[in-house]
Amino acid sequence: MAGRHALTSRVTGWTIATLARLGRVEQARGMLAALAALDGPLADTGEIRNAAAVVRLAERDPAGARDELSAVLLGGAPVNPYLTLVEAHLLDALACRDLGDERAARAALERALQLAEPDRLILPFAMTGGWELLAALPPNATSHAALAADILDAVRGRGGGAGPAEPAASSGPAEELSPSELRVLRYLPTNLTRPEIAGELSVSLNTVNTHIRRIYAKLGATDRSSAVQRGRELRLLSSGRAG
Repeated sequence: MAGRHALTSRVTGWTIATLARLGRVEQARGMLAALAALDGPLADTGEIRNAAAVVRLAERDPAGARDELSAVLLGGAPVNPYLTLVEAHLLDALACRDLGDERAARAALERALQLAEPDRLILPFAMTGGWELLAALPPNATSHAALAADILDAVRGRGGGAGPAEPAASSGPAEELSPSELRVLRYLPTNLTRPEIAGELSVSLNTVNTHIRRIYAKLGATDRSSAVQRGRELRLLSSGRAG
């Protein structure tokens, strides 16, 4: 998209959505009505339709939220960056959850993760509340476990009241880690970022991401904290730092 709508739709959509999430639903609904009356093309953008879906969810109308999102998900609504599509899939997942359709919710969440993976987007999951769906996923329920762990680490690390990391899901024997995976595991208790771990080990970031994804799967962990906890339970880690 070009012209004034390229930024206007994004800022306006986030403003409306924020009002709804703060409980100011009538004000958010009024902004949507004003847009529809005064600026039809803007009201039809994906960003505004996403905001309308947030309003519907706040009104406890998940079916209506899905109706608002249909044009975005089917490509009928103009959008700015694909950030809008990630957001739309997350909102759809939340709506499906509220409708009691867990299978559809997980499918929408997986699509959002797939779209977010290339640039490892975290913001849409934090803004929409989609991270809560990730926290509820059972181990090995997604093919994007490393990204999901990064999202949960980022959200919980902000001290937003989400609580401590979830404990490891299983206390039984874990699949044996390879020597390379063990080397990466021993850096997880540290404060080093993934790129820094890659530098320490003289491997690529993609290699570290792959090892961490496999570590989570083998240990039945959902994030870095639970992987460390599980590693200590299995005596794969000591209380010291990586050496």
